[in-house]
Amino acid sequence: MSWSIIVAIIWVFVATATALLPMRLQYVPGITLLLLAPVLVIWLGYDFGWGWSIAALLAFASMFRNPLKYIFARARGQNPEIPK
Repeated sequence: MSWSIIVAIIWVFVATATALLPMRLQYVPGITLLLLAPVLVIWLGYDFGWGWSIAALLAFASMFRNPLKYIFARARGQNPEIPK
């Protein structure tokens, strides 16, 4: 089995465990996962082809849609509300 698949599986399990945490404890592991995801998507694309990379990118965007909306709102100069 390829190392990129093993790392992707670990990433999914860590993301699932992070989602089970209370909101106030999700920030640090969530940001870490958010930063590691593009590297993992590119690695999967390199190993298996860019079609799979696009599929992984869509899955990533689906999982992190709320944090990505928050980041885009902050980049536009808005001040969105942070969930408690």
